[in-house]
Amino acid sequence: MGGGEPCRHDRQGLLVKSDLVKHGLERAPHRSLFRAMGYTDDELSRPIIGIANASNTIVPGHIHLDKIGAAVEAGIRMAGGTPVTFGTIGVCDGIAMGHAGMRYSLASRELIADSVEVMAEAHALDGLVLIPNCDKVVPGMLMAAARVNIPSIVVSGGPMQAGRHRGEPIDLNTVFEGVGAVQAGKISRTELREIEEAACPGCGSCAGMFTANSMNCIAEVLGLALPGNGTIPAVSGARIRLAKAAGMQIVRLVEARLRPCQILTPAAFRNALTVDMALGCSTNTVLHLPAIAYETGLELSLQLVNEISEITPQLCHLRPSGKHHVQDLDEAGGILAVMQELARAGLLDLEVPTVTLNTLGDNIRGAGKRGPDVIRSVQEPYAAKGGLAVLWGNLAPRGAVVKQAAVRREMLIHTGPARVFDGEEAAVDAILHHRINPGDIIVIRYEGPKGGPGMREMLTPTSAVVGMGLDDSVALLTDGRFSGATRGAAIGHISPEAAEGGPIALIREGDLIEFDIPGHKIELLVSEAELNKRRATWEPVVREVEGYLRRYARLVTSAATGAVLEV
Repeated sequence: MGGGEPCRHDRQGLLVKSDLVKHGLERAPHRSLFRAMGYTDDELSRPIIGIANASNTIVPGHIHLDKIGAAVEAGIRMAGGTPVTFGTIGVCDGIAMGHAGMRYSLASRELIADSVEVMAEAHALDGLVLIPNCDKVVPGMLMAAARVNIPSIVVSGGPMQAGRHRGEPIDLNTVFEGVGAVQAGKISRTELREIEEAACPGCGSCAGMFTANSMNCIAEVLGLALPGNGTIPAVSGARIRLAKAAGMQIVRLVEARLRPCQILTPAAFRNALTVDMALGCSTNTVLHLPAIAYETGLELSLQLVNEISEITPQLCHLRPSGKHHVQDLDEAGGILAVMQELARAGLLDLEVPTVTLNTLGDNIRGAGKRGPDVIRSVQEPYAAKGGLAVLWGNLAPRGAVVKQAAVRREMLIHTGPARVFDGEEAAVDAILHHRINPGDIIVIRYEGPKGGPGMREMLTPTSAVVGMGLDDSVALLTDGRFSGATRGAAIGHISPEAAEGGPIALIREGDLIEFDIPGHKIELLVSEAELNKRRATWEPVVREVEGYLRRYARLVTSAATGAVLEV
C-alpha cells in the first residue's frame, strides 16, 4: 500500500474552526444570520457540529434517516455541542437498476463527497456526523470525511430485516432472480407477486451482505463508526441509541482533536480488506476503498486485495452467497465478533485508533461470538481464502474483480465461447429469450466508468442467469460492475475498459475465453497478432450523454484506481 502526503490538519490550521464564523467584532454579521435562525449566545459558544443526512422518501434505506438525525441532534446537545443539519442526495440502486438511471449511481458518490465538503468548508464546521445508508452514499461520505479532515463519525441507518415467503427468509435479490425463474417456467407470476410483496418488509439497507451493508460494516472496521454500525437492524431501538451515542461522541472527538486521517492509516485499510474477505463483501468495496484511500493521499492497489485474500479465511456465508442475513450476523455478535476471531489468528492490527477514542484492540476486548454457524472459527472456515479475488491476463491487463465466494464450484475454472453485447439491455434480452446456451460466456462491454458512462451494475442479467438455472454453466464478464446482491461467475471491473480501447473491446462473437479464479487468471484465447489486427480497425462505441454525466465521463479514471475523478 503506497504512501502519500502526510495527513492534513484543517485547512486554516485552527483549533476551533467555527470561530471563523462566530468570534470577534468583524463576525457580527455572521452572528446576526445565526440569530435569524434562533441560535442563542450559549449555542454559539459551543462546537458547531454538522450533520450530513441523506434522508429522503424514495430510498427504503433512507426513509427513516430523519429519526436517526433527530437522535444524533439529541446526542450532540447532551454532550454540549450545537447541531446543524444539511442534506445530501442518495440513489437507490434497486430502483435505478436495469435502465439508464443506473449510470448516475456510481457518479453520485462524487457529488455526495463534494456536497459534504462544500457545506463543511463554507460554514467552518468543527465536526461532522455523517448519516448515510445505501451503496454510494456511505463511501461518498467517507471520502468527504477524509478530504475535509475535521473530526468525523459515521452512523448509518442500519440493515433491513429479511422478508419471509412460505416459511423461508427472502430479500430483494430473491425478487430479481424470480424474474428469470418466471421466464424459465420455474415459478408462476402469482408466486413472483407474493415474493415481490414480502421481500422488503420495511426500512433499511437491503438485508444481505450487499454493497450498502458491506460499506457500513467496513466503516466500523476502518474506525470511523461506533461498534454495531454495520449490523444493528434499522428497526431496532438499539439503532436510535447508537445514533445518540454517535452524537455525543463527535463532541468528544472535537475536544480530542482526533481527525479522520489519523484513523485512516495503511493499517486501517489492511484491516478493512481483511474483514472484507472474512465476510464475503460486495465487489464494489474494491472500488470504494481505493477511492477513500485516495482522499488521504494513500494508494490501495488491487495486488493488495489478492495478498490479503490469500491469507484470510472466509468466516461468514451471508446472502447472496450463503443463507444468512445481516440480522443473523448481528445476533451472532456482529463485526466485533468477526474481528475478535481474526485477531486470534493475528490477522488484524489492533493498535489502530478509532472514534471510540480507544484502539481497535480495546474495542473488541470482551466481544462474544453467539452462533458458530454464522461466524465460524479460523480453524473451520467456510473457505480457506477470502471472498474476493482479482484476476489478471491479456483480457484484463489492469485487473478484473470477482466475488469468488458466490461462484459455484463447477464454474471456478471455465472455458467457453464469447457472446458479445455492447450494452446491458441487449444481453438481458438474449438471456430472457433463451438465446444463451450452457457453457457460454456473456460479455457486456462499453459499461465502464467512461464508456457507460457511470459503470452500471449488472444485477438484472446476473439474476436472470441464476433465475433461469444457468449459473452452473454460464459466466458473465463486463467492464461494468455488479451489485453486492450478484452471485455466480460474474467477473467485473475489467480494465482497461472498452471505451479506452482495452482488450475487451476487441472480443468477437465465438472467441474462446478462459478463466481460472483460484489461479487469478483470465485470458482471451486469441493470438496477439490477431488482436493487433483488430485494434488497427477498432472504433469505440460512444454514447451521447448530457449534463453531469458528460462531465463525469470526461474526468473519471479507471475502475482499477477506484473510478475517482481526475483533478
